[in-house]
Amino acid sequence: MTTSRPFDLGQARACVIVNMGSGRKTGDSVAAEIRARLQGRVAGLVFHQLDKGADLSATAQNAVAEGHDLIVAVGGDGTQAGVAGAVVGTGAVMVVVPCGTFNYFARDLGLGQTPEEALRVFDVPTVRTVDVGEMNGVLFLNNVSFGAYPEILKRRESIYRRWGRSRLAAYWSALVAMWNLRHPLHLTVRANGEERRFTTALAFIAKSAYQLEAFGLDGAEDIRQGRLALLVARARRPGPLVRSALRLAFGKSARYQDFDLISAPEMHLQTVPQHEYVAHDGEKMWMDSPFHVRVLPGALSVLVPEGSGGRDAA
Repeated sequence: MTTSRPFDLGQARACVIVNMGSGRKTGDSVAAEIRARLQGRVAGLVFHQLDKGADLSATAQNAVAEGHDLIVAVGGDGTQAGVAGAVVGTGAVMVVVPCGTFNYFARDLGLGQTPEEALRVFDVPTVRTVDVGEMNGVLFLNNVSFGAYPEILKRRESIYRRWGRSRLAAYWSALVAMWNLRHPLHLTVRANGEERRFTTALAFIAKSAYQLEAFGLDGAEDIRQGRLALLVARARRPGPLVRSALRLAFGKSARYQDFDLISAPEMHLQTVPQHEYVAHDGEKMWMDSPFHVRVLPGALSVLVPEGSGGRDAA
């Protein structure tokens, strides 16, 4: 469940964190647009323009500790998740300015998928509290995934370096990575008082209703009701997984044909292998099983346009 209230820009001390490596539009030009929107309208305004490899979370944490109460995050979903992890529970408000490839979180909030669309949030700003997900202390906004998807992200980086950042390149990297997948994942899930076991090539836990609807998958309404949606691919090997992906791409996926769905506000997962390569909001890291995953209700305050219901609103 979400709540909303007006926001007074004139009292805000704003910190703008720009991931200079995100997307195709330059960070300098987006920073200039934000400066034009906020200069003289807020009580304070500072910019941090960070190159690849810089610690976004630490920068956001320091900004909050220094008394900034409006944290503007410029970048893709990974940038948004890194900044959100520092803002959650602090009383500060986050502004999402999408500059990535897919920008699911911004689209889920009803902000659009370009900086120009999102910056309209400053016209008549409203604060909304939204649910976020957490797994073993790591915050996520859209999803966490196991199996094929972390490998897709590795493959995508090399394709981006060669061909540039685009959705077509992202989709191609997914097909290549899935076709080269060799070892299925063994997964045990405990949720809603039940235990289920799977052998699968791909499992992901979704927190973005918009993302599921974009791919024609079940679970969006569960998310709007404050639950997580775990989707486990029925495919175990490359061929069936690629066929499922193609059905997904053309909107032909069916829950009982391609995925099993489990929805719950909290779940425990165990994987074999135990040391698992995990993707979260487009980023990736090694983590150790077991995994405790839960919803943090209303934990993040974000700025949205006045009257915006967003795609995630209950």
